[in-house]
Amino acid sequence: MEMVAQSARAATMLHPMRLRILNALREPGSATTVARTLGLARQKVNYHLRELEKAGFLEEVEQRRAGNCVERIVVATATHYLIDPDVLGTMAADGGSVEDRVSSAYLIALAAGTIRDVAALQQRAAKGKKRVPTFALQTDIRFATADARREFTEALTNVVARLAAKYHDDETPGGRTTRFIVGAYPTKASGTRDEG
Repeated sequence: MEMVAQSARAATMLHPMRLRILNALREPGSATTVARTLGLARQKVNYHLRELEKAGFLEEVEQRRAGNCVERIVVATATHYLIDPDVLGTMAADGGSVEDRVSSAYLIALAAGTIRDVAALQQRAAKGKKRVPTFALQTDIRFATADARREFTEALTNVVARLAAKYHDDETPGGRTTRFIVGAYPTKASGTRDEG
């Protein structure tokens, strides 16, 4: 996974044709093979390949001689890309600027921050050939009533507070701070009725 942290790079990548080309080049290929796969003119593909390569989304893996021509084989620099929410500058979702801590805006801001932080950690770890120690938990719970949902949320908050108090250690040298994010939202399968 590669995080795109510059707006100009993001703009280069987000062109619909270039997204299709990047997807086709998850495996090594040339302008000719991509043109054939996507049903496009090779010259058109060549133009977009050059733009993607200038922006750092493609790398050359080899050159093959085909008659009097040399065919360049390139591959996408990553199998998946993520645009850093900070590309939006002051318009990016920011948890610190959201006062309502139970709003969907706050959850979105926390999720955006999590994406940014974990992707940056992953990129640094990959350079050092290390792994990032992460933990993720997801489950769906169908509550009978809004009151049941509130009771669950309160109970979960109390459990997390007790665990945080038990395991948080400001004293031990070499300790490592880990951020835990807990959020909830209705699934797409949920009805549209607001339960309060």
